[in-house]
Amino acid sequence: MGTELKDFVKDGLDEPHRDESRKDERPLLKSDSSVSASATPVSSESIEELEKKCSAYVRKDVYGTMGRGELPLKEKGLLGIALATLLPIRLIVGFAILLCYYFVCRFCTLFSAPNREDEQEDYAHMVGWRRTAIVQSGRFLSRALLFTLGFYWINVEDRGSNNGLSSSSEESERPGAIISNHISYLDILYHMSSFFPSFVAKRSVARLPLVGLMSKCLGCVFVQRESRTSDFKGVSGVVTERVEAAHESKTAPMMMLFPEGTTTNGEYLLPFKTGAFLSKAPVLPVLLRYPYQRFSPAWDTISGVRHVVLLLCQFVNHMEVIRLPVYYPSDEEKEDPKLYASNVRKLMANEGNLLMSDIGLAEKRIYHAALNGLFSRR
Repeated sequence: MGTELKDFVKDGLDEPHRDESRKDERPLLKSDSSVSASATPVSSESIEELEKKCSAYVRKDVYGTMGRGELPLKEKGLLGIALATLLPIRLIVGFAILLCYYFVCRFCTLFSAPNREDEQEDYAHMVGWRRTAIVQSGRFLSRALLFTLGFYWINVEDRGSNNGLSSSSEESERPGAIISNHISYLDILYHMSSFFPSFVAKRSVARLPLVGLMSKCLGCVFVQRESRTSDFKGVSGVVTERVEAAHESKTAPMMMLFPEGTTTNGEYLLPFKTGAFLSKAPVLPVLLRYPYQRFSPAWDTISGVRHVVLLLCQFVNHMEVIRLPVYYPSDEEKEDPKLYASNVRKLMANEGNLLMSDIGLAEKRIYHAALNGLFSRR
């Protein structure tokens, strides 16, 4: 590794530790991040070296790095046709679906106060017809939105008998959490259409128009990304309580957790955080794949707007799902959340033919900043 790249990586890795109390909500792909501002410019040759280390985030589709690669003439023609036809239709239909579900949530939450315990705010406690309407319409409309985005069929392989979700067997226990690899924001739509669980989301999501109310109806646990304050312990406790409640009661929504903490290109599995495993409850591992030929739906090193536009311009998108059997922790795993998390990760990597990587969000920020520095000079 060249001296230039070593200095860049060192500066980037040191930066998050200079003020651990600082709350970090920087978008990953902002070119004016503190990492890119303080680092030495990186050459194309050094980028290649960095990609070897950050291979879990490298895009390999037709559109190239950050979706800014040179396109062949045929691809430009297809993209032009899609921009004029598919893009506007899908935008209108997709917005109509979101608006429809917003009105369902708004109607079902009328005269109902949200739960505001533990500095959270949600409607997961609702029962009866309100909860049924929110869940059933949410599942249907989530699938409708996926269909609108080009996921006309989803191949689901169920390697468990019934995943412990509806069994009369006394030995079967309901999982408290669904554990999934994380490739794209589209993962959330699939899990909503299939399980309609609660998610962990950034606190800013709760303030978004339309989506904010929907996330509260899902019962999302809102967190401050990378906060080093006492808030982190509180959120961890809320998640653990939610997982325990889902494990003990069928009326409580299950938690959907992405223990990697960030997205990859779909070929790797990053180290698991232990938050999903502190409750000692069984979990349901689910693996997602997005086979592609032209555009990769993975949200790894591409900006949000560019990703949405190119996704909407893809005529057909594909998704494959593998549902593994419910994982019941041993006594040893119950006493050691790190062991529990590690064993579930190894199982998922083996069943999904995924490579295990030891990198994380810090390396992803460095890689993104390097790419921004490279493209800003072009």
